Amino acid sequence: MKALFLLLLAPGLALADDAALRHCRTLTDTANRLACYDAIPLAPVRTPEQDFGIETVKKTVEAPKSIATTIPGRFDGWQPGQAIKLANGQTWRIVDGSQAVLAPLQDPKVTVERNAFGTMFLKIEGTNQSPKVRRVN
Repeated sequence: MKALFLLLLAPGLALADDAALRHCRTLTDTANRLACYDAIPLAPVRTPEQDFGIETVKKTVEAPKSIATTIPGRFDGWQPGQAIKLANGQTWRIVDGSQAVLAPLQDPKVTVERNAFGTMFLKIEGTNQSPKVRRVN
């Protein structure tokens, strides 16, 4: 019963690296053992670029105003509701009713920008149209 109670009091340790905890337990010097435990990260840290466009997560770091990347491969336009996968691994969906048929572009450079109202737009090099997008993942 005491073990269960202690586990409920220390949920952060469950996120820590088990191998690092085992290593710290083997140290005999008190100061070194304490320094070892203090050096273990409790959870992975996400960069602001990884969280760009995910608005439901509470942000502690100032979010970037835009990100720049490419659309890998051939790109020849978009349709309403189409999902576009970027080279950085993010997927964005066209949420306005816009569509475009473009001359085929190979690995076009794109910028996802947030305007003053928080709306995201996908600016694609080689076109003057910027569809409204929402992050899928």
